[in-house]
Amino acid sequence: MKDFFEGIAWLFEEVFFLPFTILRELENTSWTLASSINWMFLVIGFSAMLYWVRALNVFHKRGEEKKDTSAHSFL
Repeated sequence: MKDFFEGIAWLFEEVFFLPFTILRELENTSWTLASSINWMFLVIGFSAMLYWVRALNVFHKRGEEKKDTSAHSFL
């Protein structure tokens, strides 16, 4: 049973975390490339926020937004 769990540990450390190991080693040469995953998440989150705000403005301009306090059944 010990070999089974050591096999799982090896799989995660040597295979699944390999991209993160490469990024950690890349940090010494280029901080921007090492932080590329963070930059991608930042761009995705910012674009999702812009989409959401634009969608809210469309509903606001159409007057489809329910603004009364009984808009939800739990209130």
